[in-house]
Amino acid sequence: MPNIGALLKDEISRLCRREIRKTVASVKKASAAYRRDIAALKRQLAALQKKSASVEKRVNVASDSRPRTLPDRPVRFVAKGLRSLRSRLGLSAAQMALLLGVSEQSVYNWETKKATPRKEQLAAIIALRGIGKREAQERLDAIKPSRSPRAKTKRSKT
Repeated sequence: MPNIGALLKDEISRLCRREIRKTVASVKKASAAYRRDIAALKRQLAALQKKSASVEKRVNVASDSRPRTLPDRPVRFVAKGLRSLRSRLGLSAAQMALLLGVSEQSVYNWETKKATPRKEQLAAIIALRGIGKREAQERLDAIKPSRSPRAKTKRSKT
């Protein structure tokens, strides 16, 4: 006949293991959930760092390409001059807008004398006067990769 003390000991050990398994199972689930959350946060952080770097690069390119102040001498804005500058550099209105950091509509309005550029924009135009076609293309190439293409979305009929 088995020893009652040994049977009790075995049963108590079995019950303890079962209770520990129950407790540890919830901790394991929580730990796995935390690991997934941490991994998702790491991916999000990496994406934000990448986006931040591209924005910083774009800001550096834009700040290098135009001075913040106008020259000491008086500067006049002539719409015909902007049009000729754009054609000399071989740029479209959209490309000129990218280089100046404004909208395409602004460039169109300036060229058609419907509006005049502000001081900062005038300073950027003055900075573009001193560059050639090649440098303008290089600046555009530096700006374009950092801009993300717009995704075309299709609406589904539901």
